[in-house]
Amino acid sequence: MTQKESSSLQHAKVPQVNPDDLEVAPGVEREQLEGWGPELASKNDLQAALEYAFNYRGDVVITRKDGSHVEGFVFDRRAGETLSDSVVRVLPRDGSPKISIYYADIAGLAFTGRDMAAGKSWEMWVRQYWEKKTAGEKNISRRPEKLE
Repeated sequence: MTQKESSSLQHAKVPQVNPDDLEVAPGVEREQLEGWGPELASKNDLQAALEYAFNYRGDVVITRKDGSHVEGFVFDRRAGETLSDSVVRVLPRDGSPKISIYYADIAGLAFTGRDMAAGKSWEMWVRQYWEKKTAGEKNISRRPEKLE
C-alpha cells in the first residue's frame, strides 16, 4: 500500500456501529392459535391446519370422520401424495401410546391446549434473572415451568 492510499484510508469516514445493534435479530410475531377451530373445507385447509398443529406447543383435539376424538400433542406429520397417504402422529393427553391418524380420516381440528411457550422469550428470561440478582438473591437458577 502506498503512502497516498494509506493517507486516504485514514481520512475515510467509517460509520460508527454499535455492536449490540448487530446482535439483535428481528423477532417473529406468533399467531394466537389457542382456542382456534379452523375451517377444513378443502385439502389445502386441512394440510395448512395440520402444519399449524405441528408447530403448536399445546394440545389439539382431532375429530375423526367416525365421530371419535383424540386429544393430544401433534409431534409428527408425514405428507404423502394424497390425504389417504398422509399421516399425523399424536401423543395422546391421557398417556396412551402414540397414534397415527390419516389426514383423510380427519373431520375437525381444534387448538384446545394452552400454548406452553406463548409469551416466553430469551429477553424475558434474562430480565427475570437480573431482577432476582439485583434484589440480592443467591443461587439463582431459572427452571422451566412444570407441564400440566
